[in-house]
Amino acid sequence: MGGLGRMYLVLVGVMLCAAGAALIGLMWRSFDRASEQRQWVEVSCQILESQVRERQIGPEVPVEYGFGVLYGYEFEGESYTGEDHSLRGVAWSHARGRAEKYLAQFPEGSRQSCYVDPGNPERAVLKLDSKAPGYSIWFPGLIVAGGVGIIIGAFRGGKLKNEQP
Repeated sequence: MGGLGRMYLVLVGVMLCAAGAALIGLMWRSFDRASEQRQWVEVSCQILESQVRERQIGPEVPVEYGFGVLYGYEFEGESYTGEDHSLRGVAWSHARGRAEKYLAQFPEGSRQSCYVDPGNPERAVLKLDSKAPGYSIWFPGLIVAGGVGIIIGAFRGGKLKNEQP
C-alpha cells in the first residue's frame, strides 16, 4: 500500500475514533447525570400552570409547539417553584398533540411528584432523566474499535495478504 493510501486510512481511522470517543463522552455524561438524579428527593408538588406554548422562528417556518409548566413544592420547610419537566426539557415539535399529551399528564391544579436536588433545592424536575445512554455506550465503543482496526490495518498493509513463498 502506498504512503498516501496509508495516510488516508489512518485519517479515516482517527476520525472514527474521535467521533466514537465524543459520543461515548456525551452518553457517559447523560448517564452520570441521570445516575446522580437518583439521589434527589421525591416530594409532592402542585401544578400551578400548565400550557401548550407556540413559537415560530420565521414567517416561512411552520409553528412549533412545546409544553410549559410551573409547579410549587416545599423542601425542608421552604417553598419553591420550578419550571423544568426534566433536565433535558421537552422538545419543540410541529405536532401540537405531543405538547397536549404533557398537558393531559400534568393538568393545572393537580398534585404530582417532583424530584428535588438536595444540594440545590431550587432545582427540581417532574421527571428523572433516563439512564439508557449508559446501557447503549457499547455502540460508539464499536465505532472506536473500528477506527483502531482501520489504523492497524493501514500499518499492516499487505502483510496479511495471501503471499506465495
